[in-house]
Amino acid sequence: MDRWHVGFVDLSGKQGLLGQVEGRTAQAVIDWLADRDQAWRDAVQYVVIDMCTIFKSAIRRVLPQATLVVDHFHLVQLANQTLTEVRRRVTVTRRGRRGRKGNREWELRNRLTRSAARMRGEHVDALLDELSNLPRVIGAPITVAWNAKEDLLDLLATARTRPDREQGRDLLYRFYRRCADADLPELQRLATTVETWWPEILAFLHTGITNAGSEDTNRVIKTIARDAYGFRNPGNQRLRTRCATTRRARGHLDAR
Repeated sequence: MDRWHVGFVDLSGKQGLLGQVEGRTAQAVIDWLADRDQAWRDAVQYVVIDMCTIFKSAIRRVLPQATLVVDHFHLVQLANQTLTEVRRRVTVTRRGRRGRKGNREWELRNRLTRSAARMRGEHVDALLDELSNLPRVIGAPITVAWNAKEDLLDLLATARTRPDREQGRDLLYRFYRRCADADLPELQRLATTVETWWPEILAFLHTGITNAGSEDTNRVIKTIARDAYGFRNPGNQRLRTRCATTRRARGHLDAR
């Protein structure tokens, strides 16, 4: 029994979880999609995924007409993870150990991963002042990584606003330029990831489609497994999960 499952969720209607298969492999995705009839596959216009090459290759093979979209949540998560990696590395390099209480950069860790757009201006200024007061070998790299993270968030924030091509180009260039000038391996890796997935990121900026529905379904799946203290029968788990994640659809059908 594989502990990893792949769920297929309807993001446009009320069908909820369409299917669930064991294993996080391209073949598992291909087999499930191949079992649908050709008319069903041809009707799929968009597929939203996280940045997983396994899913990307499977979708390209079975649904070549569909537009792949990368959900922005995973990009934000990756940017915050990159910033955290920079903070941890420079702390260990300077202090010879991991950060802890009393190290200001460690105490600021939660504020660093908050979006500046959701903070008051004086709080952003205070954060930058705190970073400037740190030893330069610690404060400077963290500040650059924080700014790069905010550059990426500014780019993602243009989704659903119908930005013109010039605006998107300028924001993307600013992000790439900051990552290149920083000479930090973590930021170079982040920029490479964005470049690799840029067509799918651009699709998100144009459509604004996210996989929030599938993330919510995944949360329900995990909750059911915890409430049951685990399942020994994968079939029973899929049945319980499908009942819980298609309740709205079943209720609608019952009402008719």
